Amino acid sequence: MTLPASLSDLLAQTECGNGPALVDDGVPMLRPELRDASRCVARGLTELGIGAGDRVAIWLPNRAAWLTTFFACAQLGAIAVSINTRFRSAEVGDLLKRSGAKLLIYWPGYKAIDFGAILSQCDADALVGLETLVLYADEAGALPQTVAGKRVRAFAALLARPAWEQDRGQPDDPCIMFTTSGTTKAPKLVLHSQRRVISHARNVAAQYGLGTTTRFLLLPPFCGVYGFCSAMSALVAQTTLVLLPAWNPAQAADLIESRGITHLTASNEAVSQLFDARAATGRLFPSLHFIVAANLNPAHADIVARGEARGVRIVGLYGSSELQALFSLADRNGDTEARARMGGYPAGKSARVRARNPASRQLCDIGEAGELEFLAPESRFIEYFNDPVATQNALTEDGYFKSGDLGSIAADGSFTYLARMGDSLRLGGFLVSPAEIEELLQTHACVAGCQIVGINIEGAVKPVAFVIARPNTAVDEGELIAYASERLAKYKVPVRIFAIAEFPTTGSANGTKVQKHKLREMAALKLGLT
Repeated sequence: MTLPASLSDLLAQTECGNGPALVDDGVPMLRPELRDASRCVARGLTELGIGAGDRVAIWLPNRAAWLTTFFACAQLGAIAVSINTRFRSAEVGDLLKRSGAKLLIYWPGYKAIDFGAILSQCDADALVGLETLVLYADEAGALPQTVAGKRVRAFAALLARPAWEQDRGQPDDPCIMFTTSGTTKAPKLVLHSQRRVISHARNVAAQYGLGTTTRFLLLPPFCGVYGFCSAMSALVAQTTLVLLPAWNPAQAADLIESRGITHLTASNEAVSQLFDARAATGRLFPSLHFIVAANLNPAHADIVARGEARGVRIVGLYGSSELQALFSLADRNGDTEARARMGGYPAGKSARVRARNPASRQLCDIGEAGELEFLAPESRFIEYFNDPVATQNALTEDGYFKSGDLGSIAADGSFTYLARMGDSLRLGGFLVSPAEIEELLQTHACVAGCQIVGINIEGAVKPVAFVIARPNTAVDEGELIAYASERLAKYKVPVRIFAIAEFPTTGSANGTKVQKHKLREMAALKLGLT
């Protein structure tokens, strides 16, 4: 099969092995049906003023509508902006403002969340560029004329439009925008092109053994690069993609058994919960033989060995928003220790990895730990949207991406990820900058300063906050938690907030730094974990 040049070309390849392109809520969808639906939505978007370069925000779970909208945008040369359904007013408003999205699609009734109310709570200036809201729903019903002062249209009405036959998207056009963690309040916005989304998906499909006879269950959400790249790889390989809108271990186990799932991607924590859902059985899921698991939670570091005991091969990986999520795979034929490591062998023959000593700036020898740098012409991002300085700072003169991750390389071309060099945390399966939570809490009238640390509580990393009160004010923990809950995704909300007089610090040649390791020790002591 010839590699398609654009995402519209990808859907034009109508063969799909022995099954549908995807299964959504039990309903199969053939590739021609996905292609035709996306063309109808493309026409609907043009009639709402969307054209090449415009941004369309997708605030949906893993449903066919997400992919339909994404491919419709690609056909128009527009850019899809992925928004996590867990995001709340502060996060959504910031992303809509900085992306300049003209249209937002969301599902008002998903998980009984009042998305309209969340939008209404966004700062007015964050919604200035937003012109239209498209409401997705499983069932037809009356729609409000406006939400948050914006005109409203039904997604079903877009699907009912005649197909748009023109393809205005070019291979090197940006097509998708993701957020990434950083050391500042606002996550950077990462742009990827159609060509590199497709080429990366092809490489992943080959390395992960996807084909027309495989059945792929998607567990990570489309809104992140992990779920998105998994879906694109399945579509390129013409395997059947089975969707699960919200994580439910028992439901996922049922789908594996009823659909004959052979492959899936998930966090190690999700895989552990999946195993627990069938703990009473012997060999788990006879059809399932390959899981790619991101080692996000150290409490489940034994998941590869647990899978081995159940006849399921689990393999670790490495990726990032800038390189796309499934950049590399551990040795799939190695022992449990080799398969458990994060890193491995890059997907794609053109990719290269090296490590650089952060102090001397010299390249590291084999086995020496340093900052990992990646040359990835088939998967690297185009740029950080509207941030040329950050883009330049992220790349070396010879085109390598500076990851900010600590690791080492091996003589056989593989590498090992050791740790994040910065302070980013893995919360709820997502990479989160503590500074984002810190600065949000510092907007409260009583908070002069805030520091966030991650603490392992009952097998999951949770954020814990330390705050310094403003003069003549008192810190009310319950009030601050409620304040954060209204503005942040649940997994970012601190489980505890402690008031202290000052943060522990240390002086260095680069200035005074907060000693977060001491804060972690204090948190563990206060929580009774030591």
